[in-house]
Amino acid sequence: MEEKPTDPDSPPSASSEPRAPEETRPAKSSPSTADSEKDRIVEDAKARVAAAKEEAAQKAAAAGPPKPPVKKKEEGPKPIDASGHPLVKKLKATVADSVLEASEFLGQLSIRISPARIVEVCEALKRDPQTPFNYLSDLTCVHYPDNRAAPFEVVYNLYSIGANERVRLKVAVNGEGVESVTSLWPSANWPEREVFDLFGVVFRNHPDLKRILLPPDWEGHPLRKDYPLEFVENRWTENHLPEFTEVQKEQLEQRRAYGLEILSMPQEREVRELFKSGKEVMPKDK
Repeated sequence: MEEKPTDPDSPPSASSEPRAPEETRPAKSSPSTADSEKDRIVEDAKARVAAAKEEAAQKAAAAGPPKPPVKKKEEGPKPIDASGHPLVKKLKATVADSVLEASEFLGQLSIRISPARIVEVCEALKRDPQTPFNYLSDLTCVHYPDNRAAPFEVVYNLYSIGANERVRLKVAVNGEGVESVTSLWPSANWPEREVFDLFGVVFRNHPDLKRILLPPDWEGHPLRKDYPLEFVENRWTENHLPEFTEVQKEQLEQRRAYGLEILSMPQEREVRELFKSGKEVMPKDK
């Protein structure tokens, strides 16, 4: 049979394409074959998980029993009763009905004294032949506003120079105050004035009980817990305000309107000056 000549520009026909050998064609996988492959992968994963669990169990068995849980942190030291302390017993025998309570915390002895016997107790401790507490190292106060009967606790820290011993006395007082110990320790003059100034506790028979930090006509006691922390206008501020002229008032209003507080005059920044007419408070410095 005679072959027909082919046109080089015409596309090749399907019959003219070369066919791959039968054995090189990719065989299509049947659905059953794909499912078998998935099942095999799942089984392999299960086998690996089972092997990992078995290995972990062997390690746990080799390590022995589990460790006990970590113990909670022990509580810190607490005050203990010190009614049997030698110094407490001596005070009870020397000054009757003077000791109300005694406790010891980390080697520090604290004795609560009846307010009416504080001077007698201090004198007995100062004259003690074995441990003379001849130095008043500190005198301060604590405010407990919830304790209506005696909201203030005056604290005396005494030190024996020769015996190197310390003791802390505490006295709960109310508005009537407590007796001054300046007759025993003249150095108590200023600490008692400071407590009077900042807490308002009165020390009877003090030689010169007056304010020591604040002006004499200041109202209130700043270290009381019920004293406001924010700036408040009081009579002292009102009485000591410098007089503002109309021009100064207008300038101040302009500075406030434009936020130019940095240009305020020194007197204005120092006392946060208020207008007597409008009672306006200056904004806080930042």
